[in-house]
Amino acid sequence: MASGSAPRAHRPKGDRPAPDLKMAEQRDDPEVQGGDDTPDALKIFTRRQKDKDTKTADDMDTSSSRKAEFDAYSYKMNYPSIGTCVIINNKNFHRSTQMSPRSGTDVDAAKAMKTFSSLGYKIRFANDQTKAQMTQLLSTVSQEDHRDSASFACVLLSHGDEGVIYGTDGPEKFENLTKFFKGDRCMSLVGKPKLFFIQACRGTALDDGVSIETDSVSEQTSERIPVEADFLYAYSTAPGYYSWRNTANGSWFMQSVCEMLENYKGKLELMQIMTRVNRKVALHFESQSNLSGFGGKRQIPCIVSMLTKDFYFPV
Repeated sequence: MASGSAPRAHRPKGDRPAPDLKMAEQRDDPEVQGGDDTPDALKIFTRRQKDKDTKTADDMDTSSSRKAEFDAYSYKMNYPSIGTCVIINNKNFHRSTQMSPRSGTDVDAAKAMKTFSSLGYKIRFANDQTKAQMTQLLSTVSQEDHRDSASFACVLLSHGDEGVIYGTDGPEKFENLTKFFKGDRCMSLVGKPKLFFIQACRGTALDDGVSIETDSVSEQTSERIPVEADFLYAYSTAPGYYSWRNTANGSWFMQSVCEMLENYKGKLELMQIMTRVNRKVALHFESQSNLSGFGGKRQIPCIVSMLTKDFYFPV
């Protein structure tokens, strides 16, 4: 051994350094051998982004599905016009009918004109119509071309009884006024909502009310549909009952209809709006009359619907 040289450590024959398993594993890792070094955080971000993209696609599919369902169950409103609204206001009646003038009806008529105009309807207004004139007016309107209209509306303000409404010269069956708009007669309104709002008595019964305890806390044009389909009849009162009208402020029903239409158009579906009308009339009005037995009375409207879809007024 040369002077100054450090002695070599004695290593038994066959003794080899233990392999570095960690390094060996890394060398065998294909991501290390020839792969790009990618920070773990970036890997996580990439994975999350893929999940997000997948979720977004799923959300889009769900959104499309919901829209398709909404379209299938809602009336189409993408027409050039929402439609025509006929308003017949009968105030004065022939002596032979023994019907008194309907003081306050002009307030209803003015309010209805304003409300339905604001909804976009083209107003056709007529005062003091005889039976023949009412029939002729509605027949004429039904024969017009409504292909560019989304709906039709009619407001009838008059005296009435069960199943009839009065012209200035006497009663006419309600059916004789609405029949012109049925599917077998008015083809341009087939599949579209036809709305009738009727302020009139339906009998002579009086509602005394009752006390309750309350808690504090895609269209297919080839479909065949019933001729009676897509009508809504909104009566001011239940069958057999009086309908109340204030001589200064108008009728309970029409004032409530106009108020709720103005408040909830574009927000609620029509039947939801009419339910609010029912509630308003039922809970917020009570008759005040000097006639014996006519004070303290209540009223509930009656909504008869043959609509087949949801109807939303445009904003």
